[in-house]
Amino acid sequence: MAHVLIVEDDINLGQILFQEFKKHKHDVELVDEAEAALARLDKYVYDLMLTDLKLPGMDGIELLKKAKKLSPTTIVIVMTGYASIDTAVVAMKNGAQDFVQKPFGLHEIVQKIDDALAIKRMKNEIDYLRHKQEDIIYRTSDIIGESAPLKRVLNMVEKVAGADSTLLITGETGVGKGLIAGAIHHNSNRCTNNFVQVNCAALPQNILESELFGHEKGAFTGAIKMRTGRVEQANMGTIFLDEIGDMDLTLQSKILRVLEEREFERVGGERTIRVDVRVIAATNQDLMSLVQQGKFREDLYYRINVVNIHIPPIRQRREDIEPLVQYFIRKYCGEFRKTLMEIDSSALSVMLEYDWPGNVREIRNCVERAVLLTEGSMIRSQDISINHGQNPLPRKEESETMSSLALSERDIILEALRKNDWIQKEAASSLGISKRVIHYKIRKYGITHPRWIRNR
Repeated sequence: MAHVLIVEDDINLGQILFQEFKKHKHDVELVDEAEAALARLDKYVYDLMLTDLKLPGMDGIELLKKAKKLSPTTIVIVMTGYASIDTAVVAMKNGAQDFVQKPFGLHEIVQKIDDALAIKRMKNEIDYLRHKQEDIIYRTSDIIGESAPLKRVLNMVEKVAGADSTLLITGETGVGKGLIAGAIHHNSNRCTNNFVQVNCAALPQNILESELFGHEKGAFTGAIKMRTGRVEQANMGTIFLDEIGDMDLTLQSKILRVLEEREFERVGGERTIRVDVRVIAATNQDLMSLVQQGKFREDLYYRINVVNIHIPPIRQRREDIEPLVQYFIRKYCGEFRKTLMEIDSSALSVMLEYDWPGNVREIRNCVERAVLLTEGSMIRSQDISINHGQNPLPRKEESETMSSLALSERDIILEALRKNDWIQKEAASSLGISKRVIHYKIRKYGITHPRWIRNR
């Protein structure tokens, strides 16, 4: 669904277009003069404006210029009864996306509208992809795990994906709430449009507001140009609000308005933007407890909790540990260009017995360390580094590079660099890894040394 404004002084044609676009599920408004169109554009942001070039009081070219200045993101298609290429060229030079010559068939104009909106969605997608997070496989059949609790979650995903209901996904940090949200979107009717993810805990609240709703030029210091927000980028698609429990009350009220009214304003803006977006929220907190403490709006809680999907922690679905370990071994062996490794039974037993408070994310990090630092093709128990002091691991020998298995990966690499006078090749050799891998890790952890800067 798109928000379309028709500007046509021919009442019969205007009504025909109005009804046709309504039939195609668009939100349509019809005005018969340019001044009325500008008044609407001053109040609302439209996805597309279809205007005649001959209008009472103000011609279509003048309207086009003022409309593009007032609402630069609105696509404009002009209709002309004057069979002149010159007129179309002038319109295109002044910001029109396309033109259509009267008389035209309804199929022709509907196709032009669809094409123009497809371009707008593509621009939104490109804008979003500039900030896009790491790609994830979203087919439910590709989600790793064999346990009954996970199968129940995936069964729920298949049931709710086709609906437009608002969802709340709950579970501890690292269980895969984003993966499940992505699976819901990519198996829904909105799958051809954007799936936009926002971590509400990762940004200060004043920056989060601009991130969500965008801002107008000059809205605050540093706002040198207008920017579309994530909610607008998700139009026709899905927005995933991760860790919504960390959002402050002011922003909660604005999200509630998006859910109830399907509209908002950019920061520093006065014009209302309408959107058709599905909202999926997630949290690792007890939202009802936050409601009782006055830290979360009760009306928003009930509005997002239409359907609740709870993802149990790994310690309650241990059957999923081994498939996840094997998947991450294959992933990181490929990433680090190592021969495919195996894991021996003692190492696997240690991993099966551990509770994994960091859940899937902790398993992934543990396997990445093991693949990176293990010499040979077999991962053994001494190659597994598990933190939090649980399940201390047996050791066959002390490693000169690793003074303790509890050392973080960054500390291990730093220690190897120090002992090898910051020569990356020799540090990699002492760790039994390639130069490519150590360069990757140095960039990943932001490790620097003055000598490297001088040698550039």
